[in-house]
Amino acid sequence: MAEPLQLTVDRQAYAVEVDPHRTLLRLLRDDLGITGPKEGCDDSECGACMVLVDDMPVNACSYLALQADGRTVTTVEGLGTAESLHPLQRAFLDAGGVQCGFCTPGMLISAAALLRSDPDPSEEAVRDALAGNLCRCTGYQPIFAAVHRAAAELRGEPAPTG
Repeated sequence: MAEPLQLTVDRQAYAVEVDPHRTLLRLLRDDLGITGPKEGCDDSECGACMVLVDDMPVNACSYLALQADGRTVTTVEGLGTAESLHPLQRAFLDAGGVQCGFCTPGMLISAAALLRSDPDPSEEAVRDALAGNLCRCTGYQPIFAAVHRAAAELRGEPAPTG
């Protein structure tokens, strides 16, 4: 039996009906057509499905859609636009933090959550914040560099070199 659900995703309000067992990931991808969050492991291990729910990062593959009732969800599509990339999106491109791109949406979401709470994170803080996101291509160093580069830009400072 479907249940009513109201939520805001990337600044757009939705009123839908969902089965109680439906995950937020399936709702986003299949019902709302928001495909940035990826299905990787379907077990909260890889982070490819990461979204923000009321500014807190969650694995959408194991978060029930009904848990998002009345909440605000931000996906990678909600961080910036093609015309105006979020500083993190720009930094990932500039620092080579994107290769195949499968992990990138989750990495960006986790990094955005970190920078909201810590505008000048240490290397350890960046590593901790991204620990739930797996990447098989980059070796992580370009991703860590991108987060520091975006943090500097958001603080109005020059990007770190090296």
